[in-house]
Amino acid sequence: MTVGGVIAYRALFNWTTPGMFVCTLLVGPLFQLLFFAYLGRQLQVADDRFYIVGNAVLTASLACVFGGTMAVANERRYGTLGHVLLSPRSRTAVFWGRVLPYAGNGLLIAAVTLAAGALLLGLRIPFGALPGLLLAMAAGSLSCGFFGLTLGALGLRFRDVWVVSNVSSALLLLLTGVNVPASDLPGRMVAVGEWLPITHAAEAARRLAAGDGLAAAAPCLGQELLVGAGYAVAAVVLLRIFEAESRRTASLDTL
Repeated sequence: MTVGGVIAYRALFNWTTPGMFVCTLLVGPLFQLLFFAYLGRQLQVADDRFYIVGNAVLTASLACVFGGTMAVANERRYGTLGHVLLSPRSRTAVFWGRVLPYAGNGLLIAAVTLAAGALLLGLRIPFGALPGLLLAMAAGSLSCGFFGLTLGALGLRFRDVWVVSNVSSALLLLLTGVNVPASDLPGRMVAVGEWLPITHAAEAARRLAAGDGLAAAAPCLGQELLVGAGYAVAAVVLLRIFEAESRRTASLDTL
């Protein structure tokens, strides 16, 4: 899981230079945070803490969702998926292992975004809350990674899985309550958001940043991990179903 995940990360995650990595995965999310924070100030929707913490957790989804998708879809795109499926190793372990580097990448982005946003906007976070915040961001990153892997499994069935990934990223922005309080969203949107990654991790992170303690955030963290586990199982099931169908119709490498 570890070695295969690192090799797949280096081979399939499409950034070519450190400058591209910094601009796309670190600078871009920071500007998103600042945009929503100043918009929230202007409209008096919520305070800076709401947007800084929420968007810091959300920024992990950029690497995790698209990385998880690339972990499967790019194998097919580059014509190497057949070699992976012919391997005697457990495909569950292979693909679950690929999520780990993307989750680590997402945690790095979330931590940098939170630190930069707090520094630029003057948010003070209790020092004792930092370990819990890292735990919340790690749970959100892992959940997002498995969500992306589930979307990547659809790449065995659909030709353009990137449309699904882009729409899913927009749904995370809209439905997880990171930029609009759940109390202001329609009930149906809140209900959908409960089944999406990031929603519960963002709530846990906000409670920790407010100084409520890990005990108050634990239920939300547990819900986030359950959501991630659900997507992990869904990814494996879909991969097995679509693999069998692709073998039957000889469409495994068809683009």
